[in-house]
Amino acid sequence: MEFIYTDRFKKSYKQLSKEEKKALHKKFLLMIKNPHHPSLRTKKIQGTDNIFECSITMAVRLTWQYEEESIMLRVVGAHDVVLRNP
Repeated sequence: MEFIYTDRFKKSYKQLSKEEKKALHKKFLLMIKNPHHPSLRTKKIQGTDNIFECSITMAVRLTWQYEEESIMLRVVGAHDVVLRNP
């Protein structure tokens, strides 16, 4: 499984702290093997057809969706901000 990075994701990624980026990269390793790994706490976002969220830290969330054989990373950042517009 490969990742597709949206421009919005790239922009939000730049705003993460060094520690948050490190945590995100660890979660990517899990996500490549199994996007629904228990440590990710993945769940479908209510009111959407195919957008999911997972936890990076207790305060940081990542939203993504499946695109054929890939995972399109939509946005990463503070929980409330990300879920306002996944």
